Amino acid sequence: MSTPSHDGTHPGERVARPRRFLMCAPEHFTVSYEINPWMDTATPVDAGRALAQWHQLRATFERLGHEVEVLPAVPGLPDMVYAANGALVTPQGSVGVRFTHPERAGEAEAYATWLDEHGLGPVHRPVHVNEGEGDLLVVGEHLLAGHGFRTELAAHREVAEVLGRAVTSLRLVDPRFYHLDTALTVLDDDPEHPDVAYFPGAFDEESQRALQELFPHALRTDAATAQVLGMNAVSDGRHVVLSPRAQRYAEQLTQRGYVPVPVDLSELLRGGGGAKCCTLVLRR
Repeated sequence: MSTPSHDGTHPGERVARPRRFLMCAPEHFTVSYEINPWMDTATPVDAGRALAQWHQLRATFERLGHEVEVLPAVPGLPDMVYAANGALVTPQGSVGVRFTHPERAGEAEAYATWLDEHGLGPVHRPVHVNEGEGDLLVVGEHLLAGHGFRTELAAHREVAEVLGRAVTSLRLVDPRFYHLDTALTVLDDDPEHPDVAYFPGAFDEESQRALQELFPHALRTDAATAQVLGMNAVSDGRHVVLSPRAQRYAEQLTQRGYVPVPVDLSELLRGGGGAKCCTLVLRR
């Protein structure tokens, strides 16, 4: 049984910790197929605007003191911009991905090869479908794993064995929130005071109980926040980079001692992703 967290509402000073991120520019981004409820091939994508918004996100991370590595984009793989789906990288090892949809299959080896070549391997090539940090989120000593739409439940056991750590499985039940990172934000991954925010309606009752037990003082958000992918945010323990449309969420974060940093990624939202989807954390 995992140890529940402290009171996430504590008034102490939030501390930002420098991170190393991997990103991939949307040089070939378009919506040419529909594999989630956010995608609509009938609505044209402004490729120039998508690229400009991505550069703004990268610049924001660098301004906040984080290191950003960039994986070269591959023609024919328009969703490579959603780097969070490319792997899970932890001090215990790196786990590659296997995508549900064939349209994204080519991304898996591109990310695994980059990690192997940059000292973050050897990368485990998975047997079961998992979609990286889209469904596998590190919160201190906890590893939360989503399933229901993309990542297979069997993949949770595979990841636990590869990394030698316990996994808490959470079932997603709303197709709009098809990845865990669309319904839950890791606000602080420090083992001493882990903190998360989540939208309860994205999970089944058993998963809601598990989250309540692990994080009794977690910030719970509303449907309005979730429906603009407000939960798809990146936190360094103090600053939370999020959608400017998630105004209520920003207010809640401020009350909790965090500093909201809005970045407009509306064009990339057309593919079903926000700040977190575009960001893979490199932990070593």
